[in-house]
Amino acid sequence: MVSITLSVPEETRKTMKEHDEINWSGFVRKAIEEKAGRLDEIASLHRQVEKDREIMDWAVTLVRRGRKERAEKRRKKGSR
Repeated sequence: MVSITLSVPEETRKTMKEHDEINWSGFVRKAIEEKAGRLDEIASLHRQVEKDREIMDWAVTLVRRGRKERAEKRRKKGSR
């Protein structure tokens, strides 16, 4: 496990000392782990949205191509 050092205002440190029943290191570790987990979930969602966007762009391109081809066929037949 990696160690980090945090700086907190003196007033906060006093409050922490008054509540020494709390494992502040564990509290901070858990908060960091939870935040990192949420960030990983968000990153995963962004990747999925990007993949979905690529599929939607592909589908839109196919629809537009089909419409264009049908319009060209109608023009060749002489109707609008």
